[in-house]
Amino acid sequence: MREKCGVFAAKTENAARKAYYALIALQHRGQESAGISVWKHRIRTVTGRGLVSEVFRNGELAKLKSSTAIAHVRYSTSGSLTETQPLEAVCCGKRVAVAHNGTLTNFLPLRRHYEKLGLKFGHSVDSEVLGVSFLWHLRETGDEFEAMREVFNEVKGAYSVAFLFDGKIIVARDPVGFRPLSYGNGDGHYFASEDSALRLFVDDVRDVKPGEVFLVSEDGVESKVLARESHHHCVFEYIYFARPDSTIDGVNVYSARVRMGRELAKESPTDGDVVIAVPDSGRAAALGFSQVSGISYSEGLIKNRYIGRTFITPGQFYRELKVKLKLSPVREVVEGKSVVLVDDSIVRGTTMKRIVAMLRGAGAREVHVRIASPPIRHPCYMGVDIPTRHELIAAFGSVENVRKTIGADSLAYLSVDGLKKAVGRRDLCLACLTGEYPEWAFRF
Repeated sequence: MREKCGVFAAKTENAARKAYYALIALQHRGQESAGISVWKHRIRTVTGRGLVSEVFRNGELAKLKSSTAIAHVRYSTSGSLTETQPLEAVCCGKRVAVAHNGTLTNFLPLRRHYEKLGLKFGHSVDSEVLGVSFLWHLRETGDEFEAMREVFNEVKGAYSVAFLFDGKIIVARDPVGFRPLSYGNGDGHYFASEDSALRLFVDDVRDVKPGEVFLVSEDGVESKVLARESHHHCVFEYIYFARPDSTIDGVNVYSARVRMGRELAKESPTDGDVVIAVPDSGRAAALGFSQVSGISYSEGLIKNRYIGRTFITPGQFYRELKVKLKLSPVREVVEGKSVVLVDDSIVRGTTMKRIVAMLRGAGAREVHVRIASPPIRHPCYMGVDIPTRHELIAAFGSVENVRKTIGADSLAYLSVDGLKKAVGRRDLCLACLTGEYPEWAFRF
């Protein structure tokens, strides 16, 4: 599972350089491409494939001197891998740069609607439709807020989005609030997918409300909540995607993950000699499990942080080698022990199977797997890349079948109720776990 994107926007001195540092802080949300757009009498954009440090390494930032910028890191869930963001959309004689996190569920019918009106699209990704919809309604209404009200009425799905046009920035979070978005105020106005990226620059930070729109211009900043729907915040932001030091919709991610481990230990206790985590995603939950179970926590798996993201794995030998290079067991911690292995989730099960085998190879007497989320059984249509349902190991089989497949002595998942209790919110999107999709996103 991978998050689709991270977005950033700022009206401040040296906006592009601050965007660069913010994108590094958001790099975990997308590693395929990065880009920055600024306003300098017109839109100027630099994008490229690769990590932020790879895209902006030859003086590109010097070309982007401006006080107004939006920026983006991408992991694609739709469209061509070559289509980087911010992308530029053209409609009604105007041009807008778009940085978007999420997925539009009515992308195709909405695109066909505009094509019938004579508009031509230059990109295959759904984000362009957001820009076209905004420009179309801006021409009709002549007012940025009224234009965004019409976008909310027209566009369904998940979108935390930043627009750059005419020296202004529009930032909006969809009326359901699927994907996170934060606002910071200090020596300028800042927006980012996670508040941890904003705290590089300012301390006064809050969540953007679902359905809230900000207009930032030379006159200052103005915000309005233009639409209200039942909120459905993505639960996997808390389980896996977001940085542990981020706070999303009032809930600290690290604390939520520790509580997931604590609830898991209450629901599915097991005898063991040591609790270890799959780094880094399972570490907080493993600490919580250790606290409640009384079983000591140790670092039993060490992660190699220098494995290249383009590491080629042709054939079984090299796939096994990649796992061994990425994760290495500490034999002194696991040898002869009954190990409780904690992770945030199991998707296909292939990596967990190899980790269990690796621990046994290092001398573990038993391996009991505990997962700090419920089984993933359904696809996501709101901006998370989940393998097709037939690839999800838990989609059609029982927990016992999954246990046999991964080779563990026992396996248990956190319950949906336990997850809700740990996060401390009821207004969560749990569709990938329960198959119950928010109605608003499909109300075409």
